[in-house]
Amino acid sequence: MEKQVLHIIKVGGNIIDDEIRLKGFLEHFASMPGNKILVHGGGKVATQLAKELQVPQQMVEGRRITDKDTLRIVTMVYAGLINKQVVASLQALGTNAIGLCGADAGLVKARKRSHAQVDYGYVGDVTEIGSARIDALLREGLSIVLAPITHDGHGQLLNTNADTIAQEIARSMSSIYHTVLVYSFEKAGVLLDAEDNSSVIPRIDPALYAELKKDGKIFAGMIPKLDNAFQAIASGVGKVIIGQAENLPMLVNGHAGTTIVP
Repeated sequence: MEKQVLHIIKVGGNIIDDEIRLKGFLEHFASMPGNKILVHGGGKVATQLAKELQVPQQMVEGRRITDKDTLRIVTMVYAGLINKQVVASLQALGTNAIGLCGADAGLVKARKRSHAQVDYGYVGDVTEIGSARIDALLREGLSIVLAPITHDGHGQLLNTNADTIAQEIARSMSSIYHTVLVYSFEKAGVLLDAEDNSSVIPRIDPALYAELKKDGKIFAGMIPKLDNAFQAIASGVGKVIIGQAENLPMLVNGHAGTTIVP
C-alpha cells in the first residue's frame, strides 16, 4: 500500500519575528491538504526578553549557550507565547492545530550536549522521536505545531535546535509516511551570492555541496541546514527542500527553492 505524504515544515526565526510575513506563511500552511507538522524556533523574542530581564546571552557559532535562566526564558517564549500564538492563528484559519513541545507525550527525547571545548549548558541533542504518538495525533486529523524544547527522560528540559528536530522527525516518520521536509526561511533558497535572492541553486547533491564548501560559496549559517538536509535524505526522507516561506506552495510542489538530492 502506498504511503500517505507527511509534510514537516520548519519555519525560520526571521519569519516568526515578522508579523506580516508570518501571517502570509500561516495562510499557506493552513491551505495545505493532508498530514502536516510545523516546527518553529523563537526568533528575537527570547533575546529581547533576556535583555529586559538582564540575563546575559552568549552565542557560539550561532548557537545559544543555555544556562538555567536562559532555559526558563526560551521555555516560556518558545513553548508558551510563540507556540500558542501560532496555534491560535491556525485555528482562526480553519486548521485544527495542537501546540506541543518535545516534552509533551515524550515526542522528542534528548540528552544534554557534551562538548570538549564548549559548555553549551542546557542544550539537547535528539536521541528519540515518539513516532507512534505523532502518528496517533495526525490520525486524529490534528496538525502539530512543535516548539524546540525537549526533555531527557529524567525531568530536565533542554533547548534543542529546531532544524535538527525537524530532520529527526522527518527521518523517524519516514517508516510510516512518505516524508517531505521543507526548511522555509527568509531567503529564496541556497544562494550562490548571499546578497542576491535570484542566485538560487535549484539542486544540490553531495558532490556539489563539497565543492561549494571548498570554494567558500556556502556560508556558515547555511551549513548546519544543509548537513541536516543531507542526513535526512541519507536516512530515507523522501524529499528535502530549502526556500522562502512566502513560496511555501511552490516549495512543496518542487517549483521553487533548492531541492536536496542524494
